[in-house]
This record gives sequence, structure tokens and C-alpha cells, in this order.
Amino acid sequence: MWDSFRARAAAIALLIAVSGCATIPVSGTFRGSVDADARVAARVEGSGSVEIKIPLASDPGPMIATPVRAGQGGGRVGLIDVDGLLLNQNLTGLYSVGENPVASFREKLEAAAKEPQVTAIVVRIHSPGGGVTACDILAEELRRFRSETGKPVVCCLMDLATSGAYYLALGGDRIVAHPTTITGGVGSLINHYNLADAMAQLNLVADPIKSGPLVDLGSVTAPLDDASRELLQEMADSFRDRFRGRLHDRRKAMTAADFTAIGDGRVVSAQKALSLKMVDQIGYVHDAIAEAERLAGVSHTEVVLFQRAGYPARSLYAITPNAPIQGDILPFSYPGLDRTKIPTFLYLWQPDPTILHQGGR
Repeated sequence: MWDSFRARAAAIALLIAVSGCATIPVSGTFRGSVDADARVAARVEGSGSVEIKIPLASDPGPMIATPVRAGQGGGRVGLIDVDGLLLNQNLTGLYSVGENPVASFREKLEAAAKEPQVTAIVVRIHSPGGGVTACDILAEELRRFRSETGKPVVCCLMDLATSGAYYLALGGDRIVAHPTTITGGVGSLINHYNLADAMAQLNLVADPIKSGPLVDLGSVTAPLDDASRELLQEMADSFRDRFRGRLHDRRKAMTAADFTAIGDGRVVSAQKALSLKMVDQIGYVHDAIAEAERLAGVSHTEVVLFQRAGYPARSLYAITPNAPIQGDILPFSYPGLDRTKIPTFLYLWQPDPTILHQGGR
């Protein structure tokens, strides 16, 4: 009987994911109460109907220090992962384990700051970047952490650490890139699509009533006019200049020729980044941890990963999920059609125009 109930509960969960309802009455012959898989609460009414209640959101609990490498000496090195698309929004859905990367990053830093045994941290980055403001907030939070705690910070670049992710990495005391890392992308963009032809195929015609000619600046219903393009270009250039200013401040060894080489916003390989003094060394996570230990004056420390209590972590490569499950259920995205997914200017390397809809995975 319980297997049948769980099957019904799973089906109801799928219906709720689609309909957005939290309570659906179901007829049945059950008696009493049951907690199916600790997620679905059921209550039997006098008529014999069963009321299924599934919470639309669950509390994943606080960040904790999970050991992922044993130590022989004193102290700890904290490992903080930054993974996926960096937007200041909740990448979650029904029973999804994705998080707001800005909020979770702050929580991890706070947990590391409160842990007296943590003498240094390694920020492990695997991301194409994200929103200009989100990336700037992450960078500011890392600056505050270094200023308030005095704990050394080493940023370790994984497969991808481009644009806003590299913007964040600039806040570390040292940057270690994997031999196969792709990084760079010093610039900004705004995703603008002209959907006029697509709308015409659907017999859709935009007919806005506007209080001013530029109120709908950047609308996808028509090509950009010269005035709109000039204004958007001005904003994009200002964000690029902010990025370049941060690069100048944080990478003192870079020469004028180095800056010119990446002035067009290109991404580069780890070896090229090293030759341009964009990173300090080529290595692996273990090398980044050793560098953090060196800066903190310790050795052979235990390494702990800061993450939610319920997430499994048994190695240095464990990650915090950062993608909604509904992105896998409904992966289709028409570039530019879902404006809620492209709300702002971006520090982002984006060869795939649907990346913002898919949650960065």
C-alpha cells in the first residue's frame, strides 16, 4: 500500500510543479497519517479523501564545514566553491537544490570567518561569469572578508573562469589556474535580440503606448535605433572600464602590452594568461591549497568545504548545486524570448545564447 501511496505522491508532485498548487485533494482508502520519503505530508479527511501537502520551498540548513581532506598539522584551510551562472536570483524550483550564488557565497564567507581553525581559504571557481552587479557584489564580499579577517585568499580557476568569474578571482591574494583553464573575457555585454521577424511569423505586432521615446530602451520588438544603441553602448563601455580599472589595481605586474593583448575582451588559455601576468601560477587544487597554507604559515592542514549539511561532499571536487531541476525538464529556450532571464548587463562569456535560460549548466 505504501509503494502505491508514494507513486501517487510522486505524480502529485509533478502536477504541483506544473500547476503551482500546494494542496491537491486525492480520493483513496487510506487511514491515518504518513510522511512519504520525509517530504510529502498526508492527512485523511472524514470522507476518506487524502489531502497531500508539499512545501514549495524547503530550508536547506546553514553552511557547515565538511572535511574533504585529512590533516596532520594544526589549523584548517577552507574551500569555497563558486560554480555556474552568477546571477543574484534564486535558481530553484520544486525540490531543486540550486541556490542564489550571491547569497550562498556570503554565507560561506561568514561561516569561514567564524571558524577559528580556518587560517586561509581557497575559492574554487568554475563559472562563465554572470550579471555585472552580482559579480561586483561577490567581489566586494570577498574584499570585506580579507579586510575583516586577515585570512589569506587563493583563487583556484577550474575549467572556466571567464569575465565576471575572473573579476571575482582578482580579489584573491594569489590566482592559480589549472593547466586547461579558460579565463579572461575582460568586458561587458547586454543580450539584445531583434524578434521582429519571429513575431511577424506569429502575426504579433508591438503597439506600445509610451510616455517617452526611450522608455522601452532595448525592446526586442524592433531593431535598435541609433540613439538607443549609443546609450546602451555607453553603459557597456562604462562597465568594461570598471572591469579594466579593477584589473589595473589588482594585477600590478601586467604591462601596457599585456592590457592591449586582451583589450578586445577575448578569452585566453591558462598558459597565455600566465604569460600576460593575469594569473600567478599553473597548478591544481592541491597546489592552490599548498599556496594558501604557505601564505598562512601552516602546513598539512585539514581541508573543509563550506556547504549545506545535506549535500554530500567527500572530495576536494564536490560542488554546491547551482541549477534548477526544471531547466532539465523543460530545456527549450528561444534566445531573447524570456526577458526575465536577461535582466541586466553581463560580465559573461556567452557563446551559447540560451545559457541564461538554462541556469548556467
